[in-house]
Amino acid sequence: MFRIFRKKRDKTGGTQAGQVSDVQLRPVEIAGIDPLERRLGKTRTSLGDTLSKLFSPGVMLDEDLLEELETTLLMADVGVSATLEITDALGKGIKAGVITEASQLLPAVQAELYELIEPSEQLLQIDTSSKPFVILVVGINGAGKTTTIGKLAQRYKEEGLKVMLAAGDTFRAAAVEQLQSWGERNQIPVVAQATGADSASVIFDALESARARGVDVLIADTAGRLHTQSNLMEELRKIHRVMGKLDSHAPHEVMLVLDAGTGQNAIAQAKQFNESVKVTGITLTKLDGTARGGVLFALAKELDIPIRFIGVGESAVDLRPFDAGTFINAILPIPENP
Repeated sequence: MFRIFRKKRDKTGGTQAGQVSDVQLRPVEIAGIDPLERRLGKTRTSLGDTLSKLFSPGVMLDEDLLEELETTLLMADVGVSATLEITDALGKGIKAGVITEASQLLPAVQAELYELIEPSEQLLQIDTSSKPFVILVVGINGAGKTTTIGKLAQRYKEEGLKVMLAAGDTFRAAAVEQLQSWGERNQIPVVAQATGADSASVIFDALESARARGVDVLIADTAGRLHTQSNLMEELRKIHRVMGKLDSHAPHEVMLVLDAGTGQNAIAQAKQFNESVKVTGITLTKLDGTARGGVLFALAKELDIPIRFIGVGESAVDLRPFDAGTFINAILPIPENP
């Protein structure tokens, strides 16, 4: 438990300068798995370590310090909107006398960042009354869609669910083979057709098969596409319509897979995909290989879409459910209790 700066909300939902309160951001450790702070080392160095040095004892609380904070947040891809909100709140806290020394700024930033992403922490709940519960996975080429599907399939099978995969990326032969490899490895059936087949047809067949076999979860891959390719985005809408002929509620989850390394471009991707097919969840991959993990905060600020999972490595266990407190704890050093 430690002391951090928290904004005060008035009755209208607005915020005032703030107050200091006790909040616990817990580190979550799983036996045999690298701590998240190690996997997020690049972002921790670019953001957490930089801020720790910036807010060292004796530093003056002035506009120059806030400008340096602003630069650090922007360099970590936190985004302009979120960055300005944070620096504005801290500036008000300083003027109000809530923050009186530099050592209070790091926990204040922690609190601001936590409040920003905490609403996005919404674990994907599989409704087993929907047989199958359909997850449609979308995103651009190279974001990690197919790998994410394989990891999800393994996770859900280990939870005792009956899983099936649909190889809807019919434009890239390697995608079908990759998905079939995941299926063979985990003894999960994969519905596939020849390269160049109609993607909507493949997924329709998979949904029919999954219903007939009492499958709990059907995870459907789709062709990678740029968010600016209107013809391919229309194909996603077609897939959505075709599934609706068998199940008016399908897909139950439209999961957008984003590569954290693309930085602010991930925001543009998310907005475009969300306009074409209502995105209900985001998985942010490759966070272990980039110092731009701050994009998660930009996503939370710009979009009202839950963040389901974060990818921090190659193995299936490295696709981890997103936990706001654990994430903050991993990228920002926790100060000692005053």
